[in-house]
Amino acid sequence: MKNQKNIEQAYQNAKQLYADLGIDTDLVLKKLDEIEISLHCWQADDVGGFETPDAELSGGGLQVTGNYPGKARNVEELRSDIEKVMSLLPGKQRLNLHAIYGDFKGKKVDRDQITIEHFQSWIDWAKKLNIGMDFNPTCFSHPYADDGFTLSCKNEKHRKFWIEHVKRTREIAAEIGKQLGKPCINNIWIPDGSKDISVDRYTHRALLKDSLDEIFKVEYPKDYLKDSLESKLFGIGSESMVVGSHEFYLGYAIKNNKMICIDSGHFHPTEQIGDKISALLLFVDELLLHVSRGIRWDSDHVVIFNDEVQFLAQEIVRANALNRVNIALDFFDASINRIGAYVIGTRATQLALLYALLEPTHLLKELEEKGKYFERLAYIEIMKTKPFGAIYDYYCLINNVPVGDYYINEIQKYEKEVLSKRS
Repeated sequence: MKNQKNIEQAYQNAKQLYADLGIDTDLVLKKLDEIEISLHCWQADDVGGFETPDAELSGGGLQVTGNYPGKARNVEELRSDIEKVMSLLPGKQRLNLHAIYGDFKGKKVDRDQITIEHFQSWIDWAKKLNIGMDFNPTCFSHPYADDGFTLSCKNEKHRKFWIEHVKRTREIAAEIGKQLGKPCINNIWIPDGSKDISVDRYTHRALLKDSLDEIFKVEYPKDYLKDSLESKLFGIGSESMVVGSHEFYLGYAIKNNKMICIDSGHFHPTEQIGDKISALLLFVDELLLHVSRGIRWDSDHVVIFNDEVQFLAQEIVRANALNRVNIALDFFDASINRIGAYVIGTRATQLALLYALLEPTHLLKELEEKGKYFERLAYIEIMKTKPFGAIYDYYCLINNVPVGDYYINEIQKYEKEVLSKRS
């Protein structure tokens, strides 16, 4: 690789600077290499799915901005794109799949009828790549979600339809985990809520509780399946009330030993999402973290290396919780090259985790215990200018993926040779 000697020399220089602070960068890279990041399939096609040839996202509190050419139009193109993304990333990744991305082979299969048959080719593909998979029920973009309610719907026919759908996704997810030998997280998010003032919130939440109780009646081995519940502050069309609020799911998860999903775009813009990690880990075994970037609202911008994602990573590392926090990406930007969005977002998340792992946490905690707050703040500031970028460049080098801006040329080449040929 071009400039290999420079990269290696920069790493050795950085390694010594961190060693002066008691940080073993070789050990840090081993820890970073153990972290799996779950890549969300829906960035590649703008949350359209493959239920019908011309499937598009509609309703349910979601919105994708942009119409950049080259989005994946079928299972084969989506897999090709994901493989390209993974070839440009160091470390370990897995795939996060929504139920609407089944291999339906041109047949119309309603969501209460999906089976493992429609996802077996995905499992076979994952086996070939030696990666794990996660799964999600798709409780939006469907006629039975048009009134804004699914698992909390007062229309019993519609509610039973969604209960059956989620039951089937749990069964499929358990089979995915069994076949791949890695637990599959099945994360439940619903768009249920009210655009304007809602009077009978209690009944909708009681119905949601009943639906979840019914869904979770069947238990699967945790080696195969992990259940997760994802809350939201508001959505498009549910500005005044969301049934599955943070408080609702937090109570349900703690009482029923389920995983809580914290999405970094699903809270008030001024909330520090990282602060929730240590609080929740005292009461639940594991967390699912959806890393996104909201600007003014839950706009799901591409993740960048900013203060928010840094704080998320620092809180995980400071709580010694890398084995208890499952990290997934959840953004969808159709205004730029979608492969580029994946690579930028994943690398930014990895860079934040690396930055956190390179922090002299023991020193900072020791200063804090002694009340030396000036010294604590000084070291926090000093760490900001340490050459962590040189460590990440070396990590890319030893993983045989493009270092620095070299991935840009690779993505441009893929766009010219593959994406541009998609109508």
